[in-house]
Amino acid sequence: MLDSEDHSIDGQFLNDVIEGLSREQKTLAPKYFYDANGSALFDKICKLDEYYPTRTEVGLLSDRASEIAELVDGQHLIEFGSGSSVKIRILLNAAKGLASYVPVDISREHLLGAAESIAEDYPNLDVIPVCADFTRSFELPDVVEQGAKAGFFPGSTIGNFSRTEAHDFLAMAAGMLGNGGGLVIGVDLKKDPKMLKAAYNDQQGVTAAFNLNLLARINRELSGTFDLDSFVHDARYVEHKGRVEMHLVSLKKQAVSVNGQSFAFQKDESIHTENSHKYDIDEFHEIGRETGFEPDRTWTDENNLFSVHYLKVAA
Repeated sequence: MLDSEDHSIDGQFLNDVIEGLSREQKTLAPKYFYDANGSALFDKICKLDEYYPTRTEVGLLSDRASEIAELVDGQHLIEFGSGSSVKIRILLNAAKGLASYVPVDISREHLLGAAESIAEDYPNLDVIPVCADFTRSFELPDVVEQGAKAGFFPGSTIGNFSRTEAHDFLAMAAGMLGNGGGLVIGVDLKKDPKMLKAAYNDQQGVTAAFNLNLLARINRELSGTFDLDSFVHDARYVEHKGRVEMHLVSLKKQAVSVNGQSFAFQKDESIHTENSHKYDIDEFHEIGRETGFEPDRTWTDENNLFSVHYLKVAA
């Protein structure tokens, strides 16, 4: 396995937490949700009745697997933020001639477990895991770098990025995939805010546990002193920004320290932990064109809840 980052991910984690909590609107980067426990909680979220994106995207990928396979077969298939590597199996079952599968994830433990499972289930496939923060530039193994490449970025993770971050990621991906490459990407579509509110505030409280787990991770890894019972999960749809925002709201006036540095909270003050931007198709196509891609194929479900796109790297 390739560890492409020379710096300590824990060191970057600490720097990002200190910087985020020092802002007027306190923030934490959503990429840090995905330690082993966070990844397991997200897997549970994906199975909830209220959470439509996963089952809708899985249905689209299953229905269009043969079409997508024709676009990526014979290439090194790079999955950005592979997690449990569940959706990729739909493509692996259809694309029999891939040069390799390259899962990329920041959570080393989760990455290795998922890669081992894929390698066992697809013994004729070369599985090359890369432990890296896929939101930053990272190195690929030489054998992958020198070959034809396709990208896979499901789950509408692109919606977690700000517009600037989305542009930066897509531009980086276009440069990495190179001439002749393409990106299969899932994008959540704009819809009734009531459906969005239910999807991010599930009745079982799994999303709340997922959000609060970030504070537990800070306590465990960065000597944090967060009292999880003093914060509550809140997800809200901000219509004029076209996004769901997730927050952790302080239930009282309190002080919390991270690695010895103290941060004051007022009652009802929040930490903004995640955005989930929703797009319409034309809007997303324009972003693709601005970042070095040319929209080639778009698939949507019958209710227009979700979309999967194939973006070609522009010549």
